[in-house]
Amino acid sequence: MVFKRRVPRTWRQLATESVWPRGGWKRAAQYVKHRLTRLPDEPHRIARGVFAGVFISFTPLFGFHFLGAAFLALILRGNILAALLATFIGNPITTPLIAISSVEFGHWMLGIEEKLTVLTIFDAFTSAGTEIWSNILAIFTADPTRWSSLAHFFQIIFLPYLVGGILPGIAVGMICYYLTIPIIGAYQKIRALKAEARRARRRRRGLAETDDADRRSL
Repeated sequence: MVFKRRVPRTWRQLATESVWPRGGWKRAAQYVKHRLTRLPDEPHRIARGVFAGVFISFTPLFGFHFLGAAFLALILRGNILAALLATFIGNPITTPLIAISSVEFGHWMLGIEEKLTVLTIFDAFTSAGTEIWSNILAIFTADPTRWSSLAHFFQIIFLPYLVGGILPGIAVGMICYYLTIPIIGAYQKIRALKAEARRARRRRRGLAETDDADRRSL
């Protein structure tokens, strides 16, 4: 299995490493590259999966990026594992940049005039999440449900983020798609040549051992 670990990580380790991976983000990026290049599939299918994972990372569907990437890769007939690995582009370092640029672009496309920063976007997500939780608890209590924060979040953040992330997601996804095909193709050729060289050495070693055995038998 591609993602199987000898020692399973705890929930605490998973939460910590989602913010700062063990060994740093550079090592995490090298790990993703290593896994992508070793996927046993055709380069164009892996590239389609990469496109799916990158594109989904430009959407505000937080918590559903894996499912969205897998579903889109399935539609595009791409490699699903490559799509899951490619969602790495939406990490805690790049996500704030993706969010603010997508929301601002969405505001421009939808004609919304409201100044936003990373902090205001974070506050809007927090308020919406708090209101969702309060509404869930209201089902079991006498407290009324409230939708003002969610309505504001949808109009000012979610919809602009969704609309504004489409074109950048397609653009970055296509760049990654066209970069992935030659890189994966070249790596697979190198691996095939190395495998053939190893087989040739084993054949020569086997022939040499056979000759030695024949000479000893004479």
